Formats: sequence, C-alpha cells, structure tokens
Amino acid sequence: MTKSKRLSYKRAICYSGFRDGQSPDTGVFPTESEILEDLKLLEGHWDALRVYACDLHTERVLKVIEEEHLPFTVMLGAYIGAEVNNPNCPWGGVYSDETLKINCLRNQQELNRAVQWANRYEDIVDVVSVGNEATVDWTDHLIEPETVTAYATFLRSRISQPVTFCENYVPWLDKLTGLADELDIIAIHTYPVWEYKTVTEAMAYTRENFNAVQNAHPDKQVIITEAGWATASNGRGIPPENVGELFQETYLRELLAWAEDEQIRVYIFEAFDENWKGSDHPLEPEKHWGIYRADRSAKPALSLQL
Repeated sequence: MTKSKRLSYKRAICYSGFRDGQSPDTGVFPTESEILEDLKLLEGHWDALRVYACDLHTERVLKVIEEEHLPFTVMLGAYIGAEVNNPNCPWGGVYSDETLKINCLRNQQELNRAVQWANRYEDIVDVVSVGNEATVDWTDHLIEPETVTAYATFLRSRISQPVTFCENYVPWLDKLTGLADELDIIAIHTYPVWEYKTVTEAMAYTRENFNAVQNAHPDKQVIITEAGWATASNGRGIPPENVGELFQETYLRELLAWAEDEQIRVYIFEAFDENWKGSDHPLEPEKHWGIYRADRSAKPALSLQL
C-alpha cells in the first residue's frame, strides 16, 4: 500500500503514559491496562498520537491500539542518543568516548526497531521521526545534522511512511537546510511560554515561528510536533506568574482554532502530567504540561475537546 508523503489534518497530541513511580530511566513502564485506560480517556478527543522512542512503552501502545481497534494513528519516534559532546548543555551533555560509542550502536538498534514497527503497524504508524531536539545548542543528546540526514536516508529507504525530524523552530532557519532536503516533512517545536511571552502574545508568536520556517522551506509541509503551556512552575525557566490552567486553556483554544482553520497538524504537548521529569521539586515546570493531571483528572483545557 502506497502512503501519501504528506500528512492530513488531525487533532493530535503527544502521549507519554508514565505514572507516579514509573520512568523510562528506571525501566518501570506503564502496563497495557494502564495504557488502555489512558487511550480511552483520549479517544473521541484526539485522532493522532505522538510517541518518542522505540521502547517497551511504545511497543505496548501500538499493541493496544491494534488489539482494541482504537481510532488513532501514531507518529513513531526513534530516540537518538548523544553521539558528540555538547559542553553548552546546562544540565550535562559531556560523555566518555566509550559512552558515545555505545550510543552510536544503540541508535542503530533504535532505527532498526523503528523500521520493524513502522512496517509491522503500517496501518497505525503514519509518520516516523528520526530523533527529537538533537541539534539545538542546549541539548544533552547532540547529533551532527549530517548524521541525522544519514539516519533519515536510512529510514526513507526502508519504510513507506513519511520521515521527519522534530526540532525547535530555530535550527530550521539555518543549520538544518541540508537535512530538510532529505525529509518528507519538517516538524517544529514552538513554546512561547519558554521564551517569556505572555498568553496574550503567545498565538501571534506561534504563527510567527511557523511562518518563518514555512517561508524558509516553501516546498515542504511544515507541522508542529510540540506546542503547549505549563500549568505550574517553581521559577525554573518560566516565571510562576506566567503559568496556570486557565492560561493553558486560553492558549490551546487559540492554537487549536488556528490549526483547524489552516488545516495544520499540531501535536499538543502533552496528554498527561509526568512527575518523573525534571528536578524533584513538585512545581518543576517539566512535570506540568498535561491537559490531564498525573492522577488522570482533567484540567480545564480538556473542555476544548468536548
């Protein structure tokens, strides 16, 4: 079956189902029954999901969708670990030569799994991403753009789905030009709240980011694979007065309306709060992007989907 190399408009959201006491770092993953519970909450509100790695979590997500005949398509992500050191990363991006060598081997294994699963679940996986935020200046898993390009070529020769790379909007304007030529789709992240924009400024800034990348690559489809608003902050990177559930509801209402009007696929970040992320501080902003809280109770933004 030949698939289009463009993606149709769908209501889309990033899904990571790790609950309290679970984490990819510890190897404790959500069960199939927990994943099914999550997907039933999302069913009817969203049509497309994004997952980030070819790990046990994603394997279970694909299995549950297939066995339960759930109406989701999935953006399959291959997590690509650091292959070069990045001393510019504030939280540590420098590794031993042995670690970098091991990462290269693991990255190839990850790509092989992406090929296997994209072909195995061809009716569910509608796009594959060769990495996530791996070329920005601050990343802790830095990959040279030429390497990402080679990985994209590897995937495109082995699967029928379009191939993309998910990255902050800024690198698409300069150092990722060569990579863009090799991809079917350009996928950008835009976070006005991380760039100190207020909620009243946010949507105009989102459109500005999107249009800048689209204008730089007029022959490519551009989608947004992360955009959202934090609902809590301890001040780490985001002023506490600039976050909250009502701010999230306001931004997402405007974002979803724009996406539908323009027929742009936008993956909201994210479905559920994840307490394993970031520091141990309970108000760490990395933990609080979900439209559901970690206990699966709904935030006000969920009303936008009813």
